[in-house]
Amino acid sequence: MDRKSFIKNTGLTAAGFAVLPSVKIFAQAEAKVKIGVIGTGARGIGHVDLLLRREDVELVAICEVEERALKGTKELISKSGKKMPAVYTGSVDAWKKMLEKEKLDGVVIATPWEWHKPMVVGALEAGLKYVATEVILGITLQDHWDVVRAAEKYNANVMMLENVCYRRDVMAVLNMVRQNLFGELIHLQGGYQHDLRNVKFNDGIHIYGNGVEFGEKGYSEAHWRTNHSVHRNGDLYPTHGIGPIAHYINVNRGNRFLSLCSFSTKSRGLHNHIVKQGSENHPNAKVHFRLGDIVTTSIECANGETILLQHDTNLPRPYSLGFRVQGTEGLWMDVNKSVYIQNKSAKDDQWDDQKSWLEKYDHPLWARWSKETQGAGHGGMDFFVIHAFIESIKRKTSTPMDVYDAAVWSAITPLSERSIELGHQTVEFPDFTSGQWMYRKPVFSLNDEY
Repeated sequence: MDRKSFIKNTGLTAAGFAVLPSVKIFAQAEAKVKIGVIGTGARGIGHVDLLLRREDVELVAICEVEERALKGTKELISKSGKKMPAVYTGSVDAWKKMLEKEKLDGVVIATPWEWHKPMVVGALEAGLKYVATEVILGITLQDHWDVVRAAEKYNANVMMLENVCYRRDVMAVLNMVRQNLFGELIHLQGGYQHDLRNVKFNDGIHIYGNGVEFGEKGYSEAHWRTNHSVHRNGDLYPTHGIGPIAHYINVNRGNRFLSLCSFSTKSRGLHNHIVKQGSENHPNAKVHFRLGDIVTTSIECANGETILLQHDTNLPRPYSLGFRVQGTEGLWMDVNKSVYIQNKSAKDDQWDDQKSWLEKYDHPLWARWSKETQGAGHGGMDFFVIHAFIESIKRKTSTPMDVYDAAVWSAITPLSERSIELGHQTVEFPDFTSGQWMYRKPVFSLNDEY
């Protein structure tokens, strides 16, 4: 089969997939889904909140080792009127006791990155068939293979909670892609462009931190995340950008990443921030940060598309994920919030404001569940990842984002580190599906429920 025929046969058309019958959201199941949460800090407490809102879920157990985070979570649960779950704390291995003692249908992991791989594998070894984890999947490339092999061995579902895949504008553009508004896709861009230097922790009473302290003296993410910038140089947070892009071009389902090349700038942002907010004499002003202020990664795809990702977290800038989706008929760019479609835009060679386009092509999931997203984190995106995870457990179906998606998106980090270390060499991208990407079909957001 030649490439054009292959693309045609594996490509997605809006009419080519059946939609499952609708059911009532939050309808109380015959037996409630029993969930445990490992890590109830800034991200985990948001997931706890969403789980407490559901009548089809019983929060059975929580695990958290930091007293401040645990206190806030207990207060949230008490205010909800729901039964206080079993609490596991006091040791970094408390999560193992939770998995050993509790009968769970699924677990949500929201801990520092280095704990994700051992906790995911530990949950699978404990017999769980559904594991949801915050990004990133693992630190090393081998970590990613270990999780994939464990999921295959135990025939279990591992879902990365990549919420940007459900962002409203991102999903409207997905709808436009699937209706061929942009034509055949040629080039895509995204990334994580977010000034994180002034990370703070808010426990609902006080705000801690000014971005100068990290490690043992740091709060929330500064306690652990900044250390990665000390020791590593690569795209440390690729999934917000690459997740939506992967859905646009059916990665792992008729397409795959072939190779990757990364470049890194010099490092100045964190040091300058510490000097300005602290002083030249502050101990952290003497720390050498390996992470370049901007890391740029190029990816080649099997079906001929190119992708550009950027990681930019240590310089002053407004937040943006820098999306660009460009095809033979037009493009969308989220930085200028604009769309241009050849022969359909208001004027030739001039941008349309994206608002009318995104409203017209609002994704059915948002059109259906927008009311239920109110109050959910990140503008409602967090509702969808938890909803998809719980509904998959209830229906005993695969999660819409699976372990292969998690591995491919997250593996960009160690691969970019390798490329930079080798002098910006192009490195081969592993095929975690072992060739099955040629036969797997797109599934994300094709169910009108989740």
